[in-house]
Amino acid sequence: MKGVTIIAHPLVQHSLTRLRDKRTGPQEFRRVLSEVAALMLYEATRSFAVNRVSVRTPLAQAPGFELRREVVLVPILRAGLGMLDSILQLIPHARVGFIGLKREETTLLATSYHKSLPANLKPFEVILIDPMLATGGSAVAAMDLLSELGAKHVRLVNLVAAPEGVRHVHRHYPGLPIFTAAVDRCLNHKGYILPGLGDAGDRLFGV
Repeated sequence: MKGVTIIAHPLVQHSLTRLRDKRTGPQEFRRVLSEVAALMLYEATRSFAVNRVSVRTPLAQAPGFELRREVVLVPILRAGLGMLDSILQLIPHARVGFIGLKREETTLLATSYHKSLPANLKPFEVILIDPMLATGGSAVAAMDLLSELGAKHVRLVNLVAAPEGVRHVHRHYPGLPIFTAAVDRCLNHKGYILPGLGDAGDRLFGV
C-alpha cells in the first residue's frame, strides 16, 4: 500500500508471530513487544534529516552527522506504553509526550481523555506509537492533536494495521508515513483486526 512500509525483517516477523499466539501470556507479551518496537525503530527513523558536522577524535578531525531536529516520542495510551521503553533506550535524548484516547465500543469513535505534549511541535521529529492501527480513528484523533500544535514531521509506528485503518488515516493525512510489521486481512464487525492479535492493551497488562 502506498505510504506504508511493511518491515519484513525476519526478527520482526518472528516476534510478531509470538505476539499473535494466544498462548503468549502478559509477561512474555510485554517483553516481545518491547523487543520488536526497538527493531522497527531502525526502519522508521531511516529517513531522519541530518546535518554534517566535524568532530575531533583523540587523533584527528573526523566528519560525522547529527540529527537536524530533536525527537518527541508520543505513545497513544495505554497500549503504546508497551513500545516506549525500548525506543527510549535507542533515543535516550528524546522527549516524551502522551495522548490518551478511548474508543467508544458502539460507534468505534475515539475520544480524548489526556494530552501531555510540548506546546510547539513544529521543530521536532515526532514518532506516534500505537501497536494497532484498526479503524484508524485513534490515529486520526492523535494526528489532529499533533497538527494543532504545529507538528510537520510525523511518522506513525504500528505493529499491525488493517487496510481500512490505513485508508482512513491517509484520507485525512495523505502524507503521513506508516511503518508496520503487517497489514492484515480486514476488520471484524467490532472493529478488531483479523487475524490480528487481540486487544494489545489487554494482553499487555493482563486486564
